[in-house]
Amino acid sequence: MSASTGAHETRFTRASLAVVALCFATIMVDGYDLIIYGAVVPSLLGYQEWSLTPEQVGFIGSAALVALLIGSLISGPVSDRIGRRKVTIFCVSSFSIAMGLCAIAPTPELFGVFRFLAGLGLGGSIPTVSALVIEHSPLKRRSFAYALMFIGYPVGGVLSSALAIPLIPAFGWQVMFWVGLLPLVLLVPLLYRFMPESVSFLLANDRRQEAEEITRRFDLPIESERADAALREGEAPAQKSTLSALRQVFSKRYVAATLLFMVASFQGLLLVYGLNSWLPGIMSEAGYPLSSSLSFLLVLNVGAIVGALLASAAADRFGSKPLTVACFLLGAASVALLSIQPVALVVYILVAVAGLGSVGTQILVNAWVTRYYPVESRATGVGWAIGFGRAGAIFGPILGGLVVGSGLAFEWNFYAFVIPALIGAMIALLVPRSPADRAATSEARTAPSE
Repeated sequence: MSASTGAHETRFTRASLAVVALCFATIMVDGYDLIIYGAVVPSLLGYQEWSLTPEQVGFIGSAALVALLIGSLISGPVSDRIGRRKVTIFCVSSFSIAMGLCAIAPTPELFGVFRFLAGLGLGGSIPTVSALVIEHSPLKRRSFAYALMFIGYPVGGVLSSALAIPLIPAFGWQVMFWVGLLPLVLLVPLLYRFMPESVSFLLANDRRQEAEEITRRFDLPIESERADAALREGEAPAQKSTLSALRQVFSKRYVAATLLFMVASFQGLLLVYGLNSWLPGIMSEAGYPLSSSLSFLLVLNVGAIVGALLASAAADRFGSKPLTVACFLLGAASVALLSIQPVALVVYILVAVAGLGSVGTQILVNAWVTRYYPVESRATGVGWAIGFGRAGAIFGPILGGLVVGSGLAFEWNFYAFVIPALIGAMIALLVPRSPADRAATSEARTAPSE
């Protein structure tokens, strides 16, 4: 390996860091707009004009998540077809406008409709920015780069929680949705000006000059063998239709992993959205005041940020599978221990670990999925894995609402989330090695020694 190649595999350039930063900002507002619902749940339950029950609040919370599933399934194939930059800008614009509409919703029914519209944009942005970050990151730092981007999600949660503590008592829950309108004027212009298009997409559409310019600017092989070979030989990778990308994702080589990733994402996102939607409500029911209950949501996402960075760096060194399994198990243990209501300091520590075991684990799963597929079907693979996982995201808030409204003992509020974490660990253990890894190992074994 040459020094140049080694640098390409490990060194971040200014341009690649800029892409990570823009995608981080996209995921941050994505995380804010989704986690905000957990922050306003106690206020919605106490909003006398609507008189909502816990079950109704759970179903309204799931309205956006149904749309997330639809958005994820559609945006991956569409971005593989028309470009990831356009889809990202459209998604951020649409969910920002829908958040502003949530702030002026006169009825809970319209509020649910606007949450659904926001969810379409929210679901569409994740597969596209995931693929862009992977393409524009050093080959051996991709899990870390993905985590740098995706910690924007819990950062958005921290921002949501931190703003909710002073703003909701002073201005009401609607102000939190007005804040969700800001990305339309703050982020969309930056995406339009600085976000590059996927090099593999440009090559596939005979836009070779633009692809060469981006490759030079980033000083790294965006997709080492495929993109560099195409640039050297003056050829574009074969254009793949949406149907072709789907066929590859569900082909004999990938179908087992695709199905397992879908189930793992289901369990991970059930934990993420169940805990983020209901942790403040559960803690309020346990006797904590509103400000303390919201602080648990903040700690949950701080734990996710720190834990995801450490775990993703370890995943680059030791592999995604062992780290993902370990984090699922940590999540199960921490949530189970919360049910015994330990002293306050221990509660905060367990909530932070639960952040790693829920949000942090899903970040690892997403990075694993994004690295698993070849470039021409990467966004489609991510979109389908995360898209099916959205069914878990939909079920999480509903499950929390049903358990809270059932009148069962306090402990069952936590037991409901332990089982998905254990299932997630078992599923992650079953994921086979990627075809690319198997091929690399085979080549290394058959290569003559020097």
